Amino acid sequence: MTRNNPDDESGNKPSYFHLPPLDLSLAFPQATPASTFPPCVSDYFQLDDLLTSEEQAVKMKVRNCMEKEIAPIMTQYWEKAEFPFHAIPKLGELRVAGGTIKGYGCPGLSVTGSAIAVAEVARVDASCSTFILVHSSLAMLTIALCGSEAQKQKYLPSLAQLKTIACWALTEPDYGSDASALKTIATKVEGGWILEGQKRWIGNATFADLLVIFARNTSTNQINGYIVHKDAPGLTVTKIENKIGLRIVQNGDIVMRKVFVPDEDRIAGINSFQDTNKVLAVSRVMVAWQPIGISMGIYDMCHRYLNERKQFGAPLAAFQINQQKLVQMLSNVQAMILVGWRLCKLYESGKMTPGHASLGKSWITLRARETAALGRELLGGNGVLVDFLVAKAFCDLEPIYTYEGTYEINTLVTGREVTGFASFKPAPQRSRL
Repeated sequence: MTRNNPDDESGNKPSYFHLPPLDLSLAFPQATPASTFPPCVSDYFQLDDLLTSEEQAVKMKVRNCMEKEIAPIMTQYWEKAEFPFHAIPKLGELRVAGGTIKGYGCPGLSVTGSAIAVAEVARVDASCSTFILVHSSLAMLTIALCGSEAQKQKYLPSLAQLKTIACWALTEPDYGSDASALKTIATKVEGGWILEGQKRWIGNATFADLLVIFARNTSTNQINGYIVHKDAPGLTVTKIENKIGLRIVQNGDIVMRKVFVPDEDRIAGINSFQDTNKVLAVSRVMVAWQPIGISMGIYDMCHRYLNERKQFGAPLAAFQINQQKLVQMLSNVQAMILVGWRLCKLYESGKMTPGHASLGKSWITLRARETAALGRELLGGNGVLVDFLVAKAFCDLEPIYTYEGTYEINTLVTGREVTGFASFKPAPQRSRL
């Protein structure tokens, strides 16, 4: 029995072996992927009217850059868990790093303007917004609020342009929510300090030029702040692998073995954990705007998808249950924006309390998780593909729900404020004997 030979007598392949390359987008028509970002249709209540003309200009500048420069590349970098370093100059040109800081080359935005910028970055990519938040609302703000005049002049101008990158290291392997109990120590020596200890989950750590490190002063037992340079002897940073969310963010484990910090890099304005809380109060407002932006992007993507994708002979947007879910998502976005906007105004007027910030961050992230879950349902099978944004956003929200205070810890901060009772530590256990 002979096997069929597709070659003709001359040895050439027949014509059907020379078909043109297959265009998979035509072979498997679905909908427009997020690499071409959808127009913003999530401002249903026209909340832009609450913004000044300057704040609206910042919003559009950031939106245009993110849609043009980041949307086409974010999927591939998210999949590889790598950072698009070539995009840093473009992000630097936005002039939003440094946020509310005035002078030193910083933009001096209003709190609302800075928050809007965070949301617009997060709308396209949550990881990029985390990169900027860590650098700007934590590291830069610490230097601006608590640093010496010499430190501000030395470090802030370059950080504002993203020519140098910073990270902010508070969390430790054994101390997350209980951050004030950190064990990293700083010992005074001639001309400076010796730092020893470990930090974990530190965003930007693997490539940061400057590391703002928090350590316990062995003389006073209080928390102090220090600026450490990336090439400091005894400093080791290792990338944390296998994350399911914010995969573009390069989180690191930091080990310090007798790292020397000169006196001029001790942040003199940080003498207790309460000083650290001054920075966290502002950053918690900014972090609350991350899930707002993410939810805007999810809604925008689902709105376009439901109009493009057809089943049973009609666009998915024509079905009642899909409309109900879409409107629930839209309702969440409108309410989240209003709460975020009010937080900004409370801060700007000096009326914001820690409980306000914690309630805003916890409630907004809760609503964002619901919005992402509804969006994943609306996209059906495509809802698990990174290409259509929602699966990626779904995962990216998980670390945001946890960092800058978990949902539970933030509710307890607000609970302490409204009841007068602190319930962070469990009551001593009674002996069973």
